[in-house]
Amino acid sequence: MSDLPVVVIGAGPQGLAAAAHLRERGLEPLVLESGSGPGAAVAEWGHVRLFSAWPELVDAAAVRLLEPTGWTAPASGYPTGARWIADYLAPLARALAPHVRYDARVVAVSRKGRDRLVDADRAAQPFTVHVVDAAGHESRLEARAVIDASGTWRRPGPAGADGVPALGERAAADRISYQVPDRATPERYAGRHTVVVGAGDSAFNAVHELVQIAEQHPGTRITWALRRVVSAGTFGGGAADELPERGALGQRAKKVVEAGVVELVTGFRTAEVRHADEGATLVGEDGRALAVADNIVVLTGFRPDLSFLSELRLDLDPTLEAPRRIAAEIDPNLHSCGSVRATGAADLAQPEPDLYLVGMKSYGRAPTFLALTGYEQVRSVVAALAGDHEAAARVELELPDTGVCGGAGVFDDPDSAAGAGSGCCAPAPLEIGRAPVDA
Repeated sequence: MSDLPVVVIGAGPQGLAAAAHLRERGLEPLVLESGSGPGAAVAEWGHVRLFSAWPELVDAAAVRLLEPTGWTAPASGYPTGARWIADYLAPLARALAPHVRYDARVVAVSRKGRDRLVDADRAAQPFTVHVVDAAGHESRLEARAVIDASGTWRRPGPAGADGVPALGERAAADRISYQVPDRATPERYAGRHTVVVGAGDSAFNAVHELVQIAEQHPGTRITWALRRVVSAGTFGGGAADELPERGALGQRAKKVVEAGVVELVTGFRTAEVRHADEGATLVGEDGRALAVADNIVVLTGFRPDLSFLSELRLDLDPTLEAPRRIAAEIDPNLHSCGSVRATGAADLAQPEPDLYLVGMKSYGRAPTFLALTGYEQVRSVVAALAGDHEAAARVELELPDTGVCGGAGVFDDPDSAAGAGSGCCAPAPLEIGRAPVDA
């Protein structure tokens, strides 16, 4: 199989970095991207500013590939997603152009002549990768190895607190968005009532964008619905976060809540979305109903698409859908104290030889993934594929501390004050003003 390429699924930051490392190691990459250009998922949140600085957003092998072309790595600042593409991902994709195919959606991966049940001579067979192009034509190509860097962007979590769309959520689709609003196009939200559902960095960004819209458009109302009680970790790690802009993001959200600009509802678990001509109403599992909203922004995390890997043998954590060896490190039910360790090829390897899940997809449903994590992953994985096991085992990254202490899964209990303090080192809940709800 030495003449076959290593197929990389996804031309996002980790997929393109993997291709750069493969080229540097003398291996042939083939990047298959379902979108029409590099960083297609990033482009959909291009208005959002990253909390990682430029030096943490570029991969070392990619830099070595780009510098001979006259490209210079941005030295400082915090780009938006759009600038990340324009100033880094697009130039990298151009440098890798012969190895990148766009409008190429992977619909299945298997082994040549072997379905999931067959053991005989399995590892000696190449992978078969089934691809559908923009015109709907399907083709099959062979690969010596597969690096799945397809991410999780296409599978956002629903509003329903039980992990499936709430009753009426699909019917109210015209009033629901699963992306961070953009202040540059405020028409949908200006002068209207928006409910944000979810916690974490995406929700912080959504609140920030909506507050900017409200400042320019009187009558704009913002309600923020949290499933959990408010604790010291709800708004991030603040000054204790070793990524200062990440810490600042949560603190901005906290300030607008405390100032009454944003109405906060806590312990609210959505069971139903009631849709009428005048708007949509979120109803909680306890029967509480929020005020009628013109728009609902749902930011409850993401989950991996494993459907096209169904004929391969995977060893994934049953809770997170992440590689089992890294699950305990990233499971928010256990802890989010300090920093997680960097992960490499040994952590990401699957029972299917030469198959690796990297990037956001490697974290399954878990939050807090950083570009730095993905770059270290692909460095190690490509070293393993090249037979450099010493480099694959070496750890070349220490991840920054989050400044948050306490399991998010514990905080998600809206009724138990004791429970919110029973994580690895979690403080007691805090009281912050709540929005009125109808019984």
